[in-house]
Amino acid sequence: MELTVRSLKQKDAGRGLAAIDRTAMAELDIENGDYVFIEGSEGEVAARVWPGYPEDEDLGVIRIDGHLRQAPGVSLGDTVTVSAADLPAATTLTVTVPETLRVDGDLAPIVKRKLKGRAVDPGQSVDISLGLGPGSSVPEQRIPVEVAGAEPTDGTVVVVGSTNLTVKERASERQRERAQSHGQGKQRKEGNGAASEADTETQGQPQSQSESSPPDVTYEDIGGVDDELEQVREMIELPMRYPELFQQLGIEPPKGVLLHGPPGTGKTMIAKAVANEIDAFFTDISGPEIMSRYYGESEEQLRSVFEEATEQSPAVVFIDEIDSIAPEREETSGDVERRIVAQLLSLLDGLEERGEVVVIGATNRVDAIDPALRRGGRFDREIEVGVPDKDGRREILDVHTRGMPISEDVDLEKYAADTHGFVGADIEQLAKEAAMRALRRVRPDLDLESDTIDAEVLEAIEVTEDDFQRAMSSVDPSALREVFVEVPDVSWDHVGGLEDTKRRLRETIQWPLEYGPVFDELHLTAANGVLLYGPPGTGKTLLAKAVASEAQSNFISIKGPELLNKYVGESEKGVREVFEKARSNAPAVIFFDEIDAIAAERSSGGDSSGVQERVVSQLLTELDGLEELEDVIVIATSNRPDLIDDALLRPGRFDRQIHVPIPDDQARREIFDVHTTHRSIGDEVELARLAGRTQGHVGADIEAVCREAAMEAARQFVDEKTPADIEDDVGTITVTADHFDHAIKATSPSVDDATKRHYEELERQFDGAP
Repeated sequence: MELTVRSLKQKDAGRGLAAIDRTAMAELDIENGDYVFIEGSEGEVAARVWPGYPEDEDLGVIRIDGHLRQAPGVSLGDTVTVSAADLPAATTLTVTVPETLRVDGDLAPIVKRKLKGRAVDPGQSVDISLGLGPGSSVPEQRIPVEVAGAEPTDGTVVVVGSTNLTVKERASERQRERAQSHGQGKQRKEGNGAASEADTETQGQPQSQSESSPPDVTYEDIGGVDDELEQVREMIELPMRYPELFQQLGIEPPKGVLLHGPPGTGKTMIAKAVANEIDAFFTDISGPEIMSRYYGESEEQLRSVFEEATEQSPAVVFIDEIDSIAPEREETSGDVERRIVAQLLSLLDGLEERGEVVVIGATNRVDAIDPALRRGGRFDREIEVGVPDKDGRREILDVHTRGMPISEDVDLEKYAADTHGFVGADIEQLAKEAAMRALRRVRPDLDLESDTIDAEVLEAIEVTEDDFQRAMSSVDPSALREVFVEVPDVSWDHVGGLEDTKRRLRETIQWPLEYGPVFDELHLTAANGVLLYGPPGTGKTLLAKAVASEAQSNFISIKGPELLNKYVGESEKGVREVFEKARSNAPAVIFFDEIDAIAAERSSGGDSSGVQERVVSQLLTELDGLEELEDVIVIATSNRPDLIDDALLRPGRFDRQIHVPIPDDQARREIFDVHTTHRSIGDEVELARLAGRTQGHVGADIEAVCREAAMEAARQFVDEKTPADIEDDVGTITVTADHFDHAIKATSPSVDDATKRHYEELERQFDGAP
């Protein structure tokens, strides 16, 4: 029967599988684990059947990866003929691995386990993962294994448990060429005009290998960019494969795509995958390579690239970091850059016909490109490749852990949820770091003097949950690296008392992120900003960290004075960049500590340079301007809310003003509980009595009391013990009621009655209470 080709999911790629929906399986009279032949325009390939994905039911599709698509010469959307295959089991199988692999010992069990269940042909090259190869810095290193021979010899066979598999080394490409030229020279010397049978085999081997070598990057090697990939395919594949569609419509097909987004999101990989999948000539332009100090040479090199692409069409020309060779002409001072931009414009949309040459540009600074490039006929479409969401991160994790020996306790779903702000390159780095930690564990078993590694050691390597946990702590998201703050492991349990404040924060910040459908149904929009105000030491900063941690959001911490800059425009630029980072890495919480330092009343006249006024204006625009804050919430704290500009405190900006009050008796009791949990406290210590004795103390004061009591206990212990006894008796230290009495006398409350009345008056003012 005929089925339509679609791409396989990332986690299932590279295993020789064909996912077919159950209706088609029933019509073909095949079951899970059977084999089928997939026939395209250029040949056929055998694959093992896998039940199709639920979304494919009754659609008549077959999902295969890029390696299987190559042999029959088909692309996504093509129709293939699928028929049931009754394949014999291989009794013997001989495979060759590269001579450069440098593995000592018996590789056969490892290779056999990787190939088990796969349908293979003599002469076929299959990429498998041997875990972490020696000297490998890439965890999913793929080793090309060639099938040199099999019994029975006629056609495709299946590798099974009883197959007798033999592994041999094969010479490198250079060694083959030398052997070939040496053999030909020997024949000429002997006067023999015909090549021997063995030499004919040697000559043919590299050719068959190159013909069957898989593409470098396939669609299954990219995760988290499904929509962007679909747009690029629509722009590039359709015109090259079906030009008559555009002729019928009477329009010129699109000729250029500009991919922009943060570094590491996969822009270059998308270009390579599309070029590989459509079997087009691919060439790339690197900015520094074409730059030349000689007049006209840079333009000549650009022209030669496009001329070669036109001769080899259909072709894809990829210009990475296009902003480096085509900056805005009004902003650049160099004559070379201006001439290169002019040459590029004429090549993209000049008098000469470009033919079937599509140009893909990539940049992370899209606004730095000359505006003349960003119009129809040059770069027809601009596609943003953004930071992946949770589902995208899971796909990328599947790609980078596909060939990795992971233990069963590793939950990739959890890491996909915890890696906010991670782009594809960061997730690759996370997988690589976890793999390197596993490698360090077996390093003592390696003989560093030897050139080879034992196969048993290779087989014993396993990446565990602990490896991933430690890797998480050492890899930061690159998209947030300039402003990212590692959020401490703070939960609501670390905040004593303040129940009403915590409830209001949950409703304002956590609920819109967790219960989006409820807000959509009621047409409710989340608050843009929250202002926490109250006396110093009441826990405003701690509350902000706890709510960001509980809401599973990126946390961007900004200290007010950091943004102020003496140069005109720099302070506003700092504010803009903070909000741009937050938007591209949503959900995010932006935390402004002591916001009154940068957002004071504009009419106060306290700043002669006008910097603060401009910063306030920029903040107003970002909080409630034309560009919406999607899943970005701003939290600000202040001890002096009466100094903040009134325009910031209206609805739509800081919608909620939440008073963080001086704790009452019950709240002080809970704060004491938080700060004594991990300390050994005497049985006679009554936390309720301590709470009653600390009227006027805020959270910071109570923390100071607990710290001073523990310090007094340490002093007494050290004074009473000899240095020899300290290590033996350290577990007996206890903080007693006397120590707390001393601590309460030694510390004084931060807030007096006048300060308390002042903040109660502010609360009535903000809440509109009489």
